Amino acid sequence: MPLINVAIVAVDGFSPFHYSVPCILFGDTVSGEKRFNVTICAEKPGFLNSKDGFALHATQDFSAIASAEIVVVPYWQHVLERPPQTLLDSLVQARDNGAEIVGLCLGSFVLGYAGILSGKRAATHWEFERQFQSLFPDVRLDINALYVDDGNMITSAGTAAALDCCWYSTRQRFGSVVANQIARRMIDPPHREGGQAQFIAEPVPKDTRDGRINCLIDYLQQHISEPHNLDSLAEVVSMSRRTLTRHFIKATGMS
Repeated sequence: MPLINVAIVAVDGFSPFHYSVPCILFGDTVSGEKRFNVTICAEKPGFLNSKDGFALHATQDFSAIASAEIVVVPYWQHVLERPPQTLLDSLVQARDNGAEIVGLCLGSFVLGYAGILSGKRAATHWEFERQFQSLFPDVRLDINALYVDDGNMITSAGTAAALDCCWYSTRQRFGSVVANQIARRMIDPPHREGGQAQFIAEPVPKDTRDGRINCLIDYLQQHISEPHNLDSLAEVVSMSRRTLTRHFIKATGMS
């Protein structure tokens, strides 16, 4: 079986984790069998530095993207900064050539800037949803998905979702048996479906502008192991159920 050409887009200030994921999953170090021909490409060949002290060697420039069957954009440091036009043009050409294009975490912004997500569903890190929606209003952002596959454009949520996204790509080509074998070698948990929520914890604020709600929050923290219901909590702060609900939502923004 011929090797599948994979181009991984590298940029200065890269996130080591997001680059290690496609390098490992599309490489042969863990799988023990070479299935992909992986190329690291950048605006100019050479070494790029991460903000954490790691270095990455790009062997080719963005022209390598045109001949790739899979293009992975693992990261983009400044989401409000437009990527180089050469990169955007190369992604459009890869799309036109039928390549699968993967945007991991903030890499989805690069796909957005290239215009190849227009009219499609997409995912990104939950902390940057508002910026994404503001920049790319014609993209249907799925704020809950771990990853989204829409017409050869695959985008993922933040950090660990990159693993799920790349597992998905591998499984689509080689089946679940191969994907699970690699997962076992990596001691990785079972595959998570793309529609699984990002599990974002929304902490209750410690202090609000409502003194009685602050007292209620303190009470709950001190009696966290006890059962509670709306009636018992309303009694603690001498409010009716309806009044408590209204005050709590106004003070915390949560129901």
